[in-house]
Amino acid sequence: MDFSLNDEHIALRDAVRRFCDGEYPAHRRGDAESDGEAAARWSAMAELGLLGLPLAADVGGSEQGPTEVMLVAQELGRALGGGAWLSSVVLAGQLLDEAGTPAQRQQWLPALAAGQARLALAIGEADARYDLSRVSTRARAHGDGWVLAGAKTLVLDGARADAFIVAARTAGDVADEAGITLFLVPAGTPGVSVREFPTLDGRSAAHLALREVALGADAVVGQTGGALPAIITTADRANAVLCAEAVGALEALLDLTADQLNTRRQFGSLLAKFQVLQHRVADMLIALEQCKSMACVAAMAVADGDPVQRRRLVSAAKTVIGQAGRQVGQWAIQMHGAMGMTDECRVGHYAKRLMVINQLFGDAGYHLACFARQA
Repeated sequence: MDFSLNDEHIALRDAVRRFCDGEYPAHRRGDAESDGEAAARWSAMAELGLLGLPLAADVGGSEQGPTEVMLVAQELGRALGGGAWLSSVVLAGQLLDEAGTPAQRQQWLPALAAGQARLALAIGEADARYDLSRVSTRARAHGDGWVLAGAKTLVLDGARADAFIVAARTAGDVADEAGITLFLVPAGTPGVSVREFPTLDGRSAAHLALREVALGADAVVGQTGGALPAIITTADRANAVLCAEAVGALEALLDLTADQLNTRRQFGSLLAKFQVLQHRVADMLIALEQCKSMACVAAMAVADGDPVQRRRLVSAAKTVIGQAGRQVGQWAIQMHGAMGMTDECRVGHYAKRLMVINQLFGDAGYHLACFARQA
């Protein structure tokens, strides 16, 4: 595999890094955003072209591929930034771009690319854990349309979404792979209620309740009863992006830890002079380089298009990076001493984000089992 970057890739990475350095000052990375800050950053991301990066040109996008998305995710991870970029663009936006009708795409995606709308993907349920086929939310035919009833959880950035892409069962039993359909549900539709909650990393998710939500026939996204392959593709794509984001966070952790060891003194010497700490930093660097390679593997697997190979390689990457993220985060906190446990110290914010990344769309243990089944 060729992991080298061309001049356009480097220019994109540098542009996003400059944006992050300006919008996310180093001493505030990981802090909660105010509504005003979130709105200003969202508009700035639209101006930079990040909200339409992977979308088709006919809806205002740039039609960039997984490699470009990986580079953006790495820089956002390095700055603990991005806001709803993952949920709106990578998850819901790309899914709607690929599976939506022309009318759905034109209604929502140009506004998303321009920073004037946000989307959210609602596929998780309380008893499903990582099983994407376990859907108990029901959609029944009613006249010329559908009525949805059920509940979704862990809807990333759902409280500020203008519309949701909801997975509901139109046929079969709760755990059947067939019979799942995606619906486009505007946030203001009668019967839709959203309850926001904070996540471990200080970001936002929501519980979504659907109480007899009436939708027209034009709300269906993709094939009726055959949405699972598109959902799996979306989850694989999200995991590849999360792997890239984790690499950026790991880079920042290594930089912060090296700076700490070259600044703090014990027994009259810099901490960097102690051999055991040098060895630990070397271990962190080795883990970072392994994770960089695996993030590239995941991005290339998404670009390749073979669903079996994509699933296998993305699971391999998520396993390696999930395990490394937790370990490197703990090492970084340890080498900062008691200060590493405070919110004023940035390393804890990175460690918490890495823990959340590991849990989203399957943790390291789940993906290790997936990889073993596909070997």
